[in-house]
Amino acid sequence: MENDYLTSVKKQFAYYKSLGEKTFGQLNDEQLCWQYNPESNSIAMIVSHMSGNMISRWTDIFTTDGEKPTRNREAEFTPSSATRQTILDSWEQGWKCLFDTLDKLTADDLDQIIYIRNQGHTVMEAINRQLAHYPYHVGQIVFLGKMLCNENWASLSIPRGQSDSYNADKFAQEKRKVHFTDEK
Repeated sequence: MENDYLTSVKKQFAYYKSLGEKTFGQLNDEQLCWQYNPESNSIAMIVSHMSGNMISRWTDIFTTDGEKPTRNREAEFTPSSATRQTILDSWEQGWKCLFDTLDKLTADDLDQIIYIRNQGHTVMEAINRQLAHYPYHVGQIVFLGKMLCNENWASLSIPRGQSDSYNADKFAQEKRKVHFTDEK
């Protein structure tokens, strides 16, 4: 089960990463830094936060706390006029840190205790914590993208009005074990 678990979480993280990237591709540079109001986050701010979190959580997980003293979480939520390239570079840096760490883990590592703000988690619990956290923020990115694109939004899942044909295609296939991210 543990090997299936690590394979599955890597695929799920990659799926959510791709949803963010497909959203970025539909937006212009100005839209990446747009805020609905001063209390809301722009996509650039969400990316900064996610990257900061990933780097802090997944760097040296067995020897340092997941909340690194070098992290400036408050700065992650500062409005910016970052360039698209800066935003995308930050995005890639965070995800690379996560995937590099996941790729080094073995089934034996999953029960080891690591710390986030001095709170012990098994590695599996820490992965699950972030598997809830990162998709939460990717959902915000997608929602902002849909608002900003309005009628020009290209659906990232089953488009409206196509559920019946999508389901008919799926149920026409034999039952099988497949990860949902492996299907096109």
